Amino acid sequence: MAFSTRRGAGGWAQSLLPTAATKTASKQPRKSRKRTTAAFRDFFISNFFAIGLCLTFAFFLFILFRFAAVPRPLQLRSSASRRPRKPVVHKWLNDTVLAADVDITTKELYDKIQFLDEDGGPWKQGWRVSYKGSEWDEEKLKVFVVPHSHNDPGWKLTVEEYYDKQSRHILDTIVETLSKDNRRKFIWEEMSYLERWWRDASDVKRESFINLAQNGQLEIVSGGWVMNDEANSHYFAIIEQITEGNMWLNETVGVIPKNSWSIDPFGYSSTMAYLLRRMGFENMLIQRTHYELKKELAWHKNLEYVWRQSWDSEESTDIFVHMMPFYSYDIPHTCGPEPAVCCQFDFARMRGFVYERCPWGEHPVETDHENVKERALKLLDQYKKKSTLYRTNTLLVPLGDDFRYISIDEAEAQFRNYQLLFDYINSDPSLNAEAKFGTLDDYFRTLREEADRINYSVTGEIGSGEIGGFPSLSGDFFTYADRNQDYWSGYYVSRPFFKAVDRVLEQTLRGAEMMMAFLLGYCQKAQCEKFPTSFSYKLISARRNLALFQHHDGVTGTAKDHVVEDYGTRMHMALQDLQIFMSKAIEVLLGIRHEKNDQHPANFEPAQMRSRYDVQPVHKAISAREGTVQTVVLFNPLEQTRNEVVVVVVERPDVTVLDSNWTCVKSQISPELRHDNNKIFTGRHRLYWKSSIPAMGLQTYYVANGFVGCEKAKPASLRILSSSKQLSCPAHYACSNIESDIVEISNQHQTLSFSVSHGLLQKISHTDGRMNVVDEEISMYSSTESGAYLFKPNGNADPITQDGGLMVISEGHWVREVYSYPKTKWEKSPISHSTRLYNGQSTIQEFVIEKEYHVELLGHEFNDREIIARYKTDMDNKRIFYTDLNGFQMSRRETYDKIPVQGNYYPMPSLAFMQDLNGERFSVHTKQSLGVGSLKDGWLEIMLDRRLVRDDGRGLGQGVMDNRPMNVVFHILLESNISSSVDPIFNARPLSPSLLSHLVGAHLNYPIHGFIAKSPESISVQPPPRSFSPLVASLPCDLHIVNFKVPRPQKYTQMPLGEPRFALIMQRRHWDHSYCRKARSQCSTIADEPINLFDMFQGLTVMSAKATSINLLHEDAEVLGYSEQSGNGALEGHVLISPMEIQAYKLQLKPGQ
Repeated sequence: MAFSTRRGAGGWAQSLLPTAATKTASKQPRKSRKRTTAAFRDFFISNFFAIGLCLTFAFFLFILFRFAAVPRPLQLRSSASRRPRKPVVHKWLNDTVLAADVDITTKELYDKIQFLDEDGGPWKQGWRVSYKGSEWDEEKLKVFVVPHSHNDPGWKLTVEEYYDKQSRHILDTIVETLSKDNRRKFIWEEMSYLERWWRDASDVKRESFINLAQNGQLEIVSGGWVMNDEANSHYFAIIEQITEGNMWLNETVGVIPKNSWSIDPFGYSSTMAYLLRRMGFENMLIQRTHYELKKELAWHKNLEYVWRQSWDSEESTDIFVHMMPFYSYDIPHTCGPEPAVCCQFDFARMRGFVYERCPWGEHPVETDHENVKERALKLLDQYKKKSTLYRTNTLLVPLGDDFRYISIDEAEAQFRNYQLLFDYINSDPSLNAEAKFGTLDDYFRTLREEADRINYSVTGEIGSGEIGGFPSLSGDFFTYADRNQDYWSGYYVSRPFFKAVDRVLEQTLRGAEMMMAFLLGYCQKAQCEKFPTSFSYKLISARRNLALFQHHDGVTGTAKDHVVEDYGTRMHMALQDLQIFMSKAIEVLLGIRHEKNDQHPANFEPAQMRSRYDVQPVHKAISAREGTVQTVVLFNPLEQTRNEVVVVVVERPDVTVLDSNWTCVKSQISPELRHDNNKIFTGRHRLYWKSSIPAMGLQTYYVANGFVGCEKAKPASLRILSSSKQLSCPAHYACSNIESDIVEISNQHQTLSFSVSHGLLQKISHTDGRMNVVDEEISMYSSTESGAYLFKPNGNADPITQDGGLMVISEGHWVREVYSYPKTKWEKSPISHSTRLYNGQSTIQEFVIEKEYHVELLGHEFNDREIIARYKTDMDNKRIFYTDLNGFQMSRRETYDKIPVQGNYYPMPSLAFMQDLNGERFSVHTKQSLGVGSLKDGWLEIMLDRRLVRDDGRGLGQGVMDNRPMNVVFHILLESNISSSVDPIFNARPLSPSLLSHLVGAHLNYPIHGFIAKSPESISVQPPPRSFSPLVASLPCDLHIVNFKVPRPQKYTQMPLGEPRFALIMQRRHWDHSYCRKARSQCSTIADEPINLFDMFQGLTVMSAKATSINLLHEDAEVLGYSEQSGNGALEGHVLISPMEIQAYKLQLKPGQ
């Protein structure tokens, strides 16, 4: 599935064994900032006379300075000296931004490459590779052939189908065939399959597996639950999936991986490099990058480099990377530059096996004593040609493909034939080569040893203190193209419904983890542990179902229909379990439920629930009968007290809202609307009020009918436009007709103007007199060649809205909304949308424009269409814009004329913004990952959905036709800078969001969780005030709690009392100080207000705190790249964390007084 289709391989590698070290599994220490002794000796000998001359000259200068009283001595520095280096500091305003100094940036590569797609001959995407033959005279070629099998946890089959038909047999085969010969090696990556196999495996097989891992024959690489996508996945989910796999592996097999293997994700994010470094990984391997970029890097021998984060001036994030050079990870594209030759050495393609024969015509044959010389020399020729693309004489050659080594016969064919070839090569010293099976760890360890002995640095190269001899690089590798200018930007949007469900599951899991931690943290007796620990199995299942969907054919939307259904069903089941748990947990935390067990049904249910895996959530309607009151509990998962306008749905309009103290709360009702031009009003009502909820806490409100002394919810006033007059004014509301061509809604900060004819936003006027043209447009691309992976439009996108359509304007005290059902050429419009402004004082919402698009690309009339929302602003951004990487950091993007439209689309997991030359900024936050581009000056377009009939030739074998009705929510923010900002045109570095923008994104992606009592109660009985406030105070606004959890809930009660049983993961946001600190009257930063973990919780005592890796498995700060101070500070509770960093802590908690 690689040349004619899509794929290539995956594997298992030698791992770190923290208990008993073996010679193959011993930990390789990270290189210090000094050269090693051997390297220094070589340098001294080769430069003896130059050093002597320098010393003589230095002595002369010393005498001169000493006696001539020269005030400032001249400092001489050898070109070979390396560390430490002074950080590169860029001062932007009063904030100091540390920026990386590197040899290569991906922006510079894009600027340089012409993208001509020239035919290179046998290596079509490169050139005719040759060598002199003397390259290995001094240092022989050391070839590591790494057998692997890439096992997708879902693609054409579901994860369980693949396991039954292939993966379990592959793991059986590995254990049996490796045990026969200790020269054989293998690597394995996906823990989802290994854990499943482990449950079925006999004790004998398990023991054999552990022995193979311990003796270095079998390496676990990456060790995540899956090999995650890097474009759509949020960093929360990436951390979850790696941690889940790594912790299971460590507990079960006693292994902690240190090498990452990522051969199949469609492009690579620098966020992944950062997370792996902070998890204790030492090396990475990647494959799917743009073929023109590979060619450029290979030409300069830069395919191996040190990846550094764009903000890192201290080289603390450096991690070594090997990029594979060719088209695919299958055997034809891994032994060397000529696939027609390499295919002859894929012995599973010999007759008698199930795999496709070589498409180039020459097929593999069994190796014997008669042909071994000719075959070995032919293979070695490919090895040597491939070796010339890299700096060292240590060569990596993967040997595998998708779901390979499925039978003993197949594995024996590969191992037997290759061993004969190796034996011949190794027996002839004149060949200057040694070849053998190896693991990823064997390769990286040998390469590092060679780089210690031989200096491969290029003159003037910045390099890295992590490993000498290689360039440093920053940036990411999007958008990926594999051939013929085919760009894989379609998967940024494919199956957007499930991309949205993914985020809902993330935020729900995070909320449930917090509640679990608080339930156990505040628990003093074994009795109250029963309820949370009884949920352990379902919590772990939810973690794993989220982790599974991060697979690079899951969240990407690139699997078969029935596999997507399987992913969706798993996520839906996890959501249901988590919501039931949270519904019960809030009762315990609020003191409502006193029996601390799981036997009784919950008295609450979520305010929004899904009836099936593939439908939108529906609001539970509060009946609000006369004389009754219904309890609403709100959970705030964020670290700051949250003032926010919230909404529930009620069946009757004559209701009142009360707070926890039974005090009246001002409220508003508006009619509930739906996507149906024949019946827009549902007959139910949306009830709004302004809430205030403690940080990470709970607050109770009541919806009452018949409460004396309180003003009822005030109905919004309505304005309606309906060309056919079929919309009648709903009862309880005052209505008027829209007569003008332009309509407006406003709040205290901005006024929005809309075109009545098309129902689209046109401009934004600010109270300070500024005005921004927005000119919203809804358009469609026609795309007859697009598929699940590829976006290949036929020309430009055309607007679909026409004059006419329906419009409803709803204006109340808290919320003002314009709803538009546009007229299109189709009888039923594929889209309707709402634009909202909020009025709450001291809220984040008041600065935001909320856009909610309801999209229904259903029916054959929308075949081969891709729908976008486009904002045509008056900003002069020069087609430069910024998109986030995994919700963690920003990346600078630039639209290139030398690349087609699809290559100028980029992933948008949560944020994109443009910035004008005068510093004005237009930001769009999203609740789900999508694709974004800025194709013309001032334009920002975001793809919402795509419906495609055809397969795009990348192996899936189908189009994308299973669209679901869905809502896409954006929060738009316009900001002007209050001081001089960096010019985005000439500044090649990523810009950061403002602090307000960070908070907008957090509020959108971590919404309030609402819970409604299942049964109303009599209004005559006032309950006691109920709230839950676990933090002593709100945390600083630039400090985000990524997760607060009990890592091993199923073993909580068995763990020793002194052992830390809780984990807290935090990130410090970096923010752009040149933008106004709106909404910051009660918002501090960590620079203003240092945090101590021992003083953080209310009613909870932190007995001990220990810094750890993000995957909770390492505690050595140097191994992780952290400063020693951060680890030492944690012991005293100090949170010492630099901007952009994520830091994890293990905590021991007990209830306080």
